[in-house]
Amino acid sequence: MPVFRQVGEKQLPNPILYMAWSPNRDLIALANTAGELLLHRLANFQRVWSLLPNENTGKEITSLAWRPDGKVLAFSVGDTKQVVLCDAEKAEILHLFPVEYPASCMHWTEVHGDSRCEFLHREDPFSFSIDYKSDEVTNLLGEVRLNILVVGGPSGFVELYAYGLYKIATLSGISGTCRSLGLSSDLKSLSVITEIRSAEDNPEIHYIQLDTGLLSSCLPELTKMARKFTHISTLLQYLRLSLTCMCEAWEEILMQMDLRLTKFVQEKNTSTQVQDEFLELLLWGHFLLFTAMLRMSEDHVPPELNKMTQKDLAFVADFLSEHFSANEELFDRKGKYFNVERVGQYLKDEDEDLISPPNMEGNQWVTFVKQSTHLKDSPLLFPTYPQKSLHFVKRMMEGSIDLCLQKPAEVIGHSVTQAVCLRLYTVPESSENTPRLFELPSLWNDKKAGMHHVVFCMPEISPSKIYILRRATDPSRSVPNGLVALNFNTPLNSSIDDETPAPTSADSCYSCLDARFYDDETLTVVLRSREDDENKMRVLAQLHLNSVLSWNEEFTWDLTLRLEQQTEGIPVQCLAWGNQSREMDNLKAQFVAVNGIRKVACVLSANLRHVRVFEMDAEEEEEEEERADESQEMSSDQDRFEDTMTNQSDAGEGGDGAGGAEDAQVAGQGSGDILDETAGSDTL
Repeated sequence: MPVFRQVGEKQLPNPILYMAWSPNRDLIALANTAGELLLHRLANFQRVWSLLPNENTGKEITSLAWRPDGKVLAFSVGDTKQVVLCDAEKAEILHLFPVEYPASCMHWTEVHGDSRCEFLHREDPFSFSIDYKSDEVTNLLGEVRLNILVVGGPSGFVELYAYGLYKIATLSGISGTCRSLGLSSDLKSLSVITEIRSAEDNPEIHYIQLDTGLLSSCLPELTKMARKFTHISTLLQYLRLSLTCMCEAWEEILMQMDLRLTKFVQEKNTSTQVQDEFLELLLWGHFLLFTAMLRMSEDHVPPELNKMTQKDLAFVADFLSEHFSANEELFDRKGKYFNVERVGQYLKDEDEDLISPPNMEGNQWVTFVKQSTHLKDSPLLFPTYPQKSLHFVKRMMEGSIDLCLQKPAEVIGHSVTQAVCLRLYTVPESSENTPRLFELPSLWNDKKAGMHHVVFCMPEISPSKIYILRRATDPSRSVPNGLVALNFNTPLNSSIDDETPAPTSADSCYSCLDARFYDDETLTVVLRSREDDENKMRVLAQLHLNSVLSWNEEFTWDLTLRLEQQTEGIPVQCLAWGNQSREMDNLKAQFVAVNGIRKVACVLSANLRHVRVFEMDAEEEEEEEERADESQEMSSDQDRFEDTMTNQSDAGEGGDGAGGAEDAQVAGQGSGDILDETAGSDTL
């Protein structure tokens, strides 16, 4: 029986551009060319939910990244230049923020460092409590441990966001377009794969390691600052929602007024428009006011206007007193003062001054600040804008907060330096139209050993080899056997420990299409037979790297040349996958996404529409099931043999055959009852 148990397969209507397994759940996220974000379950590849493109988020998904706890999924949108954080449970948008360039890659890592960081939130006396939705902060912060989202794009654009929300660093000095990112869990360095144009105008792949030591050394302070900002961000989100609700309520009021005026015209049964009737009403209202003013000033009132009753006069007098007199007690009259025009002016999203600004002389806070010697000119207090709308004040406040929080990102960004830059190879012209996320190199962070791993191929130079580059997360630490090549020109049934290369044959010539680290010591690869027609055989295999990573031969880099120009001195290991492989029948496999924690893999075809899902460690379970089945069959055979011998013995002794049959029937009913109970127990 083949290894890697297949658990799902599906033909998809739209090509898949990006796929990523959840870190700790049997869920895989897919983004397609239609701008849809899909979440599928491992079992039968069942769809959990889909998030359709919209004008608020955008229609062109350019990368995916899971938060380490698997509760939030981040995706970048190219047409709107945004990064969106989505709740994996409900497909709800939790947060989004703009970026300068469309993000071409993202990486979300959990920080492992100073244990004091895990308890900072408990010691924080300034932590905020949000009453409107208590789980909002929890959803955004995730686990107590700090996590950082790294976003990369063209023109060397790289930014770091604590908890996926607070920008803690903007990096500079990186050349080219970022194609892959990998921040070490100890925050000591950041690995970046970039693509730049060479002097010959050919795309070149570079590996850059950046020293981020300041993040590591100031981890407790960074964690506390990040949590503060996350609370502030949540409060700002609450403010935005409140203002939105107020504007919606105001629009509802205006709509009700319009409906009532329309109903008035319809009941009056006139041919005039609503606005005409409303203007006429206003005109008569002005005449009414004019008459009241003449009477109050004891002037002569024209006969045609002298039709006002005493009740009308009292109403107009109250209106004038309420709206046109200075009233210093305005702020003490809660719930008694309302003016449609004065309310609406605060909810207009514009920068012009208010038509009827409030009288601030009775405001206790304004009076207190003016009378305070230290507060009236303090830069720590947000100024009041009595002449402006709420939207204007909100924008000014958000701008002040952003300006306040820019300095840490600038300081941390300037502290990041380049530790090494290695020129690897030029990009083949045949891959210009391939989605860049699927292309090698791929990055992996070995947390236990403190190592960065880079896996890549150079098909134009050595089509049967795959290369593994290793760098210590601490840039000051050197690594033995930092570069090794794996040769696939070996028999299918050879062992990984074979030291003698097998002779090259048509059956053993393979090239690597894709490679991803399954865990710290295992590499999952998609291989293609090189000696065949267009329907070349594709193989999914697991490579165990224990013996490879212990290779002692060193390679001397010439940093003035690309690696593809100095491949002769690279140590080569002849490697085979033994029985850890499976042929991809009826599937032109091209790419793979894996999760070693959940022990799953998803293979994608070359046309980006056909997927197969596998449980990678199902072989042992199947063997146990087979052994159990064999044992059950042997037991059944033994039971049948004993029953036969018993029946023969009974017949020989002249026993009652009818009685024996009845006993067998009763025994069968009892056995059936036990099976039914067992089935019911399994169902429960």
